Amino acid sequence: MAKKPQISTIIALLLLALLALVPTASQVFEDPFLLTLFTRIVILALAAVSLNFILGYGGMVSFGHAAFIGVGGYTVGIMAKHEVFAAWLQWPLALLMSALVALFMGLLSLRTRGIFFIMITLALAQLVYYMGNGAYAYGGDDGLTILRRSDFGGLIDLKHRPSFYYLCWALLSLALFLTHRVVRSRFGMVLQGAKSNDRRMAAIGFPVFRYRLAAFVIAGTVCGLAGVLLANHTDFVSPALMHWTRSGDLIVMVVLGGMGSLFGPLFGAVGFLALEEILSSYTEYWKLVFGPLLVLVVLFARGGIDGAIRDGHGNVLLGIMVAAFLMHGVHLFYDDLWYIPGGLLAAAAGLVWLVTWLHKRRQA
Repeated sequence: MAKKPQISTIIALLLLALLALVPTASQVFEDPFLLTLFTRIVILALAAVSLNFILGYGGMVSFGHAAFIGVGGYTVGIMAKHEVFAAWLQWPLALLMSALVALFMGLLSLRTRGIFFIMITLALAQLVYYMGNGAYAYGGDDGLTILRRSDFGGLIDLKHRPSFYYLCWALLSLALFLTHRVVRSRFGMVLQGAKSNDRRMAAIGFPVFRYRLAAFVIAGTVCGLAGVLLANHTDFVSPALMHWTRSGDLIVMVVLGGMGSLFGPLFGAVGFLALEEILSSYTEYWKLVFGPLLVLVVLFARGGIDGAIRDGHGNVLLGIMVAAFLMHGVHLFYDDLWYIPGGLLAAAAGLVWLVTWLHKRRQA
């Protein structure tokens, strides 16, 4: 008997379908920024999917994953500066460079574990970051402007924003599908087994180091693809793409959405970047608000957004989302008075979530 899909999977597929309608919505509402925002969301969701592959399924907490975004983006930017615009040359070379950097980082860092692995990936990523800062021929810390996007020879026009968006959306969907297939293969089972007990997996004959290294290279290559897309999206690359704080943002997306779940990175990227856009419209210190929200998610929804939906908290999440958008709407229409109804809505949403959590805890 076929297994019924979980409610979180159904919601994630609906979210993917809604994301496919963003270009249409942007035209209907005559809001080009909407397409720009969601193009960035889709690209960073792809990067989060690659991180979740090694963090969620492999237990490798890499604090230097954003380095691969920079490697992919800079490869495109440097080739464009030298007037090589053919995507058939840019993109494969960008993926190859990302894979080689991931191989180098993996060979050094995967021989350690725990806090030592975290610190080595952080140090190596900062090394790549400072190499970008010192590349004065390509802008140094000022970054490099890309005067022309990748050219597919007329097959796809990346200057056409809806076409570029659908390319990003298709690559994200493909990455989710391949992740689904890989984690259920023998390779994925060994990777997940090594996360639980790597010594036992090695004792029964599996070369754990090789499996982890292969996974690390795959994740770095996919993240490099996200860097290629981001460089074409912004027409600009800078060392800031590779800073450790960007890696932290990717980790937050994975944790917020749900580590070790297929669609967790998608939920996390949409939630993180949507909250960033909404909260930053109130104050430049939006992270002071987002931090406590993340703590609440970790305390009361330990499986992230995906886990909360699977545990039956989907209605609560929906209520909070509606409250957040109502608060944002009040802020837009009543610029100086938003904090009164906004505070009430936020307090009501938090109270509903807390009461629901306490009720389910008593039942358990």
